[in-house]
Amino acid sequence: MATGRSAVASKPEKEERWSARKKADAVVRLLRGESLDELSRELRVEAHRLQAWRDEFLAGGTEGLKAKPLQPEERKLKEAERKVGELTLENEVLRAAARKRGLQIPPRKRPR
Repeated sequence: MATGRSAVASKPEKEERWSARKKADAVVRLLRGESLDELSRELRVEAHRLQAWRDEFLAGGTEGLKAKPLQPEERKLKEAERKVGELTLENEVLRAAARKRGLQIPPRKRPR
């Protein structure tokens, strides 16, 4: 006997967004030999999607190995930027320690 109401179709669950880190973790598990079917069930991700992530991961890894070495000028610039970062961090730590001890830090001088 019909009730006049159609059966309510269950809404599919909202698709979960996966971060690159979580995808990489899943791919590494596959590469270490875990079963595709079991991992798919555990993570609730379609097997074809896991395979696609694996293929993208491997292609990206290959591209990463093709990186060209830095030129001497670029290497010097990177080293200088790293040193500036270290000194900046050191200054911030020293200023914070000085403030904590109640020491007065003179203001920065402006170039003329």
